[in-house]
Amino acid sequence: MAIDVNGKSLETDEEGYLADLSDWEPEVATVMAGIDDCDLTENHWEVINFLREYYEEYQIAPAVRVLTKAIGKKLGKDKGSSKYLYELYPYGPAKQACKYAGLPKPTGCV
Repeated sequence: MAIDVNGKSLETDEEGYLADLSDWEPEVATVMAGIDDCDLTENHWEVINFLREYYEEYQIAPAVRVLTKAIGKKLGKDKGSSKYLYELYPYGPAKQACKYAGLPKPTGCV
């Protein structure tokens, strides 16, 4: 499978995650969100950027529980709740946000 971003065809796995993490650029998130019929807001980007920084530091995509805790610490308690994150990413905050961020599927996600 593949997605077209800025005239380039980027390979994805069967679930839509980038095959090559170095292919990621912000436009990738916009294209993936469009496929899911989702408009990315500033709040979406906060989570995407947070995930990219987290991955850079720990070399792992966090599972949803770790994600909610870590976001709560960094962005405030109101944003570190499952309810808030599921409103932004209804297909699963860890799964969907990691996909948009160009990261691998988080461990423990079905």
